[in-house]
Amino acid sequence: MIENKFLPISRQDMEDRGWEQCDFIIVTGDAYIDHHSFGTAIISRVLENAGYKVGIIPQPDWHSLEDFKKLGKPRLGFLVNAGNMDSMVNHYTVSKRLREKDLYSPGGKMGLRPDRATIVYCNKIREAYKNVNIMIGGIEASLRRFAHYDYWGNNIRNSILIDTGADLLIYGMSEKQVVEVANALNDGFEAKYVRHVNGTCYTIESLDEVYGDYIMLPSKEEVTADKKKYAEAFKIQYQEQDPVRGKQLIQKHGNRYVVVNKPEMPLTREELDEVYGLPYAKNYHPIYEKDGGIAAIEEVKFSIVSSRGCFGNCSFCAITFHQGRAVQSRSEKSILEEAVEITNLKDFKGYIHDVGGPTANFRKPACKTQLTLGACKHKQCLTPKPCKNMIVDHSEYLHLLRKIRKLPKVKKAFVRSGLRYDYIMADKNDTFFKELVEHHVSGQLKVAPEHVSPRVLKYMGKPAGDTYDRFSEKFFKINKQLGKEQYLIPYLMSSHPGSGLREAIELAEYLRDIKYQPEQVQDFYPTPGTLSTTMFYTGLDPLTMEEVYIPKTKEEKAMQRALLQFKNPKNYNLVYDALMKAGREDLIGNGPKCLIKSKADRYIASLKKSQGSGYQGKNKNKSKSNDKNKGKMSKEQSRGKAGNREKISDRDFKGKAKSTRIADGRKGTAKKSRGPAKSRLKK
Repeated sequence: MIENKFLPISRQDMEDRGWEQCDFIIVTGDAYIDHHSFGTAIISRVLENAGYKVGIIPQPDWHSLEDFKKLGKPRLGFLVNAGNMDSMVNHYTVSKRLREKDLYSPGGKMGLRPDRATIVYCNKIREAYKNVNIMIGGIEASLRRFAHYDYWGNNIRNSILIDTGADLLIYGMSEKQVVEVANALNDGFEAKYVRHVNGTCYTIESLDEVYGDYIMLPSKEEVTADKKKYAEAFKIQYQEQDPVRGKQLIQKHGNRYVVVNKPEMPLTREELDEVYGLPYAKNYHPIYEKDGGIAAIEEVKFSIVSSRGCFGNCSFCAITFHQGRAVQSRSEKSILEEAVEITNLKDFKGYIHDVGGPTANFRKPACKTQLTLGACKHKQCLTPKPCKNMIVDHSEYLHLLRKIRKLPKVKKAFVRSGLRYDYIMADKNDTFFKELVEHHVSGQLKVAPEHVSPRVLKYMGKPAGDTYDRFSEKFFKINKQLGKEQYLIPYLMSSHPGSGLREAIELAEYLRDIKYQPEQVQDFYPTPGTLSTTMFYTGLDPLTMEEVYIPKTKEEKAMQRALLQFKNPKNYNLVYDALMKAGREDLIGNGPKCLIKSKADRYIASLKKSQGSGYQGKNKNKSKSNDKNKGKMSKEQSRGKAGNREKISDRDFKGKAKSTRIADGRKGTAKKSRGPAKSRLKK
């Protein structure tokens, strides 16, 4: 009996199994982690379950051919992916600086995969074996299946199918497609002629090779030359991303055509249970132990994936383009079996870290017709307001959580995946919300309002109005009833399309009113395959073709980020410049609504601090008090109450606005504060 539960990564592993040749070899940019949170693990186990011999080459050295040849030539083909993330996102921050760590590599070491890993790996495989089937998949390939804007090169790139020279692209989660493709190859087809499988892409030389209805997209050359054409192309891609009503899409690239078949149907609950019930080792391969292991496993080792897909449709998220809008979920039986398995792990301490998915509180399709007629082409389920046909029901998820927390050895089962607070607020029954707060919050509940400006929220695809404030108020009310002290941590984003300095200041005023300063702020990151990235590149909302303001300069991005952390002394100059540029001098001074002091007052305060030890000591005590509450929002803070604060006289230092042109390019007169941000949201 083979003691090694992992699939072969060496010739010795193959010999131990009595194999002379693999049917498929997966080449991946991640270290080998045999856990169902990682695409390589799922695809390898699905193929194994279908009767195929699968070997894995994790993070090969691309400077030579040796690693690509170490398992020999596969009988049916190579399957190539960049890893669980796009390799460029994995390597670079939004400011295009190299990241310090790679959580998917041993010991967090950087440099074990190349930039644009899918392309590099395919080129090396083709160099090693001239006549072999090469199929690409995973998040990098899926989101780059059309001609697309590439943020890192600031240019339009070909479909990745063209740049890799691969025979077939399998997009989405791929369990169904990969088995169907494998069976076709096993029957003697070449990969480039497997053209009948949904959820796949291939290239042709003539439209005579196409059967059935299709939509012709603007060509790669057209979308490169004309941003309006790019927006038009994306709109079609976006609207046809549906397995029921979607059409085959074709895009010309030079003298070839990229054909994208419509998405594969979502897995049924039974099929999903089967995928997650396969014999994963649930850990990284032991070869990495000497290097300190793989950090990525820590986030998922004691977590349970309960669902996939999302009908939330945030504009900056690629989940819809990869997993689809139709939510699929595992059965209660499947999830409970995994929960029991987790409790029996040697290092289990009693805490299940998460039970969720892209959106934890989505367990079913949004409405009755989503899987029969398809998702609505011109409407969203939750924005600008919840659809009247949406089924709002937390009962199944609630029942599941109750069962998990009653399991022996389970002290707590937390929900740390994204929660759609607008979906919670749409539920007329508060039972789920109450039990969530009582049993499933680990001291802090993280949610993602992202912004407060209605203009920005519209482009983000997030709920506007007072939804978040009502959610926050109810959260603290429930905590008070339970005698608990727990906190809300809102995720916020700066520099999203539609956000100028005016909108960034509006968000800063809101944070002032609720007395909250985020420890971290996420700049918008233009990644492939999202609606927001298309806005960023074209300056157009592709769904309406309206012009959208885009903050692109380093200066303005830095200002917007600084405004969200206006209390940080390091940000003073940026915040000052932003307020002056926007004509918002009313927010500079000592008044209760001011974000920062004037330069004169700041200078005087610094003199007092350096000259008087008593003054300095007072500040030290104050900072200690603040440190205890850093990052925490009380009930009063969430409601935006400023408290009883003494009015301060007009500031000593006054300046004149440099311009009445708002800094985001829209003309207007500099306006003074119109009162608390929260009250403005409720109007």
